[in-house]
Amino acid sequence: MYRVGIDVGGTNTDACVLDENLNVIHSVKMPTTEDVESGIFNALDKVIKESKIDSKLIKYAMLGTTHCTNAIVERKRLNNVAMIRIAKPATVAIEPFIDWPEDLREKVELDSIIITGGYEFDGRLIADLCKDEVVEFCNRVKDKVESVAISGVFSPVNNSQEKTVAAWVREVLGDDIPISLSNEIGNIGILERENAAILNSALSTVGKDVSLGFKKALEELGINCDIYFSQNDGTLMNLEYTMKYPIFTIGCGVTNSIRGASFLSKVKDAVVVDVGGTTCDLGILQNGFPRESAISVQIGGVHTNFRMPDIISIGLAGGTIIKGDKDNFEIGPQSVGYKITEEAMVFGGNTLTLSDVAAKLGNAFEDRVNKVKDLDQSYCQQIQAKVKETLEDVIDQMKTSQDDVDLVLTGGGSIIVPDELQGIGKIIRPPHYNAANAIGAALGQVSGDIEKVYSLDQISREEAINKVKEEAINKAVKAGAKEESIEVLFIEDVPLAYLPGNAIRIKIKVVGDLI
Repeated sequence: MYRVGIDVGGTNTDACVLDENLNVIHSVKMPTTEDVESGIFNALDKVIKESKIDSKLIKYAMLGTTHCTNAIVERKRLNNVAMIRIAKPATVAIEPFIDWPEDLREKVELDSIIITGGYEFDGRLIADLCKDEVVEFCNRVKDKVESVAISGVFSPVNNSQEKTVAAWVREVLGDDIPISLSNEIGNIGILERENAAILNSALSTVGKDVSLGFKKALEELGINCDIYFSQNDGTLMNLEYTMKYPIFTIGCGVTNSIRGASFLSKVKDAVVVDVGGTTCDLGILQNGFPRESAISVQIGGVHTNFRMPDIISIGLAGGTIIKGDKDNFEIGPQSVGYKITEEAMVFGGNTLTLSDVAAKLGNAFEDRVNKVKDLDQSYCQQIQAKVKETLEDVIDQMKTSQDDVDLVLTGGGSIIVPDELQGIGKIIRPPHYNAANAIGAALGQVSGDIEKVYSLDQISREEAINKVKEEAINKAVKAGAKEESIEVLFIEDVPLAYLPGNAIRIKIKVVGDLI
């Protein structure tokens, strides 16, 4: 049995085949196409033909995609959203969409309302729901709304009101209306969690299209297998789960590279630098998984608080354009992107890129050195010195200790990285490093994570942890994990001194193997 992994980047679409023991059989790199889907098909077709495997023996296919990220950044193909916040009288001073960029708000917001209801941090009721408020609002947006987001005060502690309001919405708008519940997506903070739910609703159509598009590509190649999509925490979710929570695919490209880097290098803790044709992404490996961001993350200018990897992205890559002369030059952030094979000098083009500098300095493209023979050697050395300085500064921002750490390089653009960097002990470029993202996608475990607040005046710490653990396991099973294989990745419990009742915040993450 085999598994296939595909990762769509801004420049290239990578694909790989792994056997049942997770050995890499073959990997390929194809240019990303404008419509993205045909690039996926081309990469799949090529890796299957070149690996010479029997496509009938493929059991799993995994995809990491930028579709949802691009939709938000480019403000394209987004659903309009009706937002219902269950929070009156607690939060009426701050309206939904309040901190959104104006152009994105105009694209997404259809209407919003704050209705009576909500809970305290320990699950105590603030106010009862009023069904008339919900019905009146739904009648107002009927025949215009494409999806609905529902968010309640402290709904991760008690989700009953969000579920009840969702049922009332379906009574008016029908069973087919996509509904996003904030307690299933974000963490405790209401505004960031609400924003995440709205974005998830706005991505409903994109999520469905990419999910079914991947399924169609596999069918056209005669592949009948289980389908999974990469999440932004380095794990997988099944087709149904992806269509319900498309926002969890945002940021998955970097996490795939980090997971692939760990697998290929056999290193569990390190800095990972993934260099493509458009960007250089840096992350931290902790126990084989990406370190998660501890602060709210901006997506398309919107603050959210759902799980995201702690990464830094900079415009330093194989296709990065260099402008100016020796005394006054600029490196990026513009890139030739997927047109690198047409526009870079090393491929016969007229645009100076970092790949051309690498070729001139003897670090890559030995068979194409004649294409860059007219480049000034000292000019290229100056550029390389600037690249080194920039990378060292960014790596220093990611580290939590002044001690030297190991660095794992991935991505085809990693040819631009110098052999030595300050603050780095050992630089590792593992086999198949240029397809680490696709390999990371194919590795596939399934996760479940839950964050809740409890009052220890009402429940013991052990009971609270067991409750959260049980919910996390159930969430992983729904996403496609084999229950008997699930193990706890981490347990975090933090006393909340600013809340009464001996409050504690508990966060648990579990992972398990595919069914």
